[in-house]
Amino acid sequence: MCAFALRDMKSVDNAGGAPAARPSQRSAALLAEIAADTTPTRAYSPIVLSGLVRLLEFLLIVAAGFGVHYLHVAPTWGYRVEYFIVIPGMALLAVIALQALGLYTTQAFRAPISHGARLVCGWTCVFLAALAAIFFLKLDNALSRVWLAGWYATGLGLLAAERFAVSALVRALTQQGRLDRRTVIVGGGPAAEPVLRDLAAAQQDSDLRILGIFDDRGDSRSPDVLAGYPKLGGIDDLVEFARHTRLDLVIFTLPISAEERLLQMLRKLWVLPVDIRLAAHTNKLRFRPRSYSYIGNVPVLDVFDKPIADWDVLIKTAFDKIVGTICLVLLAPVMAAVALAVKLDSRGPILFRQDRHGFNNEKIEVYKFRSMYVDQLDPAAARQVTRGDPRVTRVGRFIRKTSLDELPQLFNVVFKGNLSLVGPRPHAVQARAAEHLYDEVVDGYFARHRVKPGLTGWAQINGWRGETDTPEKIQKRVECDLYYIENWSILLDIYILALTPLALVKAENAY
Repeated sequence: MCAFALRDMKSVDNAGGAPAARPSQRSAALLAEIAADTTPTRAYSPIVLSGLVRLLEFLLIVAAGFGVHYLHVAPTWGYRVEYFIVIPGMALLAVIALQALGLYTTQAFRAPISHGARLVCGWTCVFLAALAAIFFLKLDNALSRVWLAGWYATGLGLLAAERFAVSALVRALTQQGRLDRRTVIVGGGPAAEPVLRDLAAAQQDSDLRILGIFDDRGDSRSPDVLAGYPKLGGIDDLVEFARHTRLDLVIFTLPISAEERLLQMLRKLWVLPVDIRLAAHTNKLRFRPRSYSYIGNVPVLDVFDKPIADWDVLIKTAFDKIVGTICLVLLAPVMAAVALAVKLDSRGPILFRQDRHGFNNEKIEVYKFRSMYVDQLDPAAARQVTRGDPRVTRVGRFIRKTSLDELPQLFNVVFKGNLSLVGPRPHAVQARAAEHLYDEVVDGYFARHRVKPGLTGWAQINGWRGETDTPEKIQKRVECDLYYIENWSILLDIYILALTPLALVKAENAY
């Protein structure tokens, strides 16, 4: 059995009996047009960017130290061990000093000249500290003063040149919208105005980009334009908006006292792969300062965080590409044998393409070995495969039972990048349980699409694989998927991959 660990939203989901209303076709078309005007591109994480700059500067400082050592010290005294200790140590100290001076922010990267004094100050302080240590520890003969002076000048020159190069890169990424934190405000009216005013001021020195306001109220309490920002629609429209364009952050301007209204909105929005924050401007209830995070000068309470973000995305992507490529190479003979068997068993193509739900509910095309007779293929999965299904070929029964038909999805992982090795299994667009679409059976079903789908997942190794002929089966599968999303780690991915072969052998309901 799988535990359903989704913070407090399980109680929120159960608070309402009916599933969330679907946006109208008119709203969907309108919001698609708005999204087209903003022309969003794939975003790069500022956190990852600053981490990479730290690593780059550490390596540059080390390279400068050893470069001067090679030119000045080594020809006379050889390669002395103390330099191999001092150079990495001082490089690490320099990165810490620059961090303390606030030089690893996107704003600092954009303006290398105005932050140049801090850079010189931090780099100089590191060397002054080194000189003080040499004096007090009486290490005058251990390190060359000429080497220190040469390293200081070379390192400072390299750091300055690197900062101008990073500045050019950051400006280019900013112009492309790749560093924007695309934001919408939920809740209009007087409570939202001071928040919008402060956030607008924060936009000047941050990557925040406010797209507009969403509010279900249509009367004078929620005007069409507030503080210069347009009202784009209601909450249902916001869900559809996030499906059509990139959205990173949702900020609620409602007071905590509006608990029922907040829960109703959160019940609809928690399925989106975005950060959700509650502005604390108008809340009379005050928490300790550490309870807040800040967007500019606006204190906010963190309600939901986007799962698998920043460095986690980089780690998971690298894991997928490396391990996926290894699996593709090792399984190439097996895939060739299956392809030959499919071709010899029945006429038709070897591969079968099917549209499925991917990340953020987008449609993706996945590959499978064909397991049905060509004239009975069901691309939309309108009818589930059952035991003894006459549509399935002889080879098809075997490869479906063993999941060998899924192996071509390694191409999706390695080359197309729209699948992960581990994640919620991508379901066919028209997949049904008990004659009902999955999202009609499970409230909050689309929350499983907050991460990239996978070849295998937590649900599969826990026995929830194959036929979903009852609402309970798809409910259990979704609960497992949500548990995986909330508890993801690279070790969990490795654990799931290791147990997948055993789960395939034990599977009983895959036909």
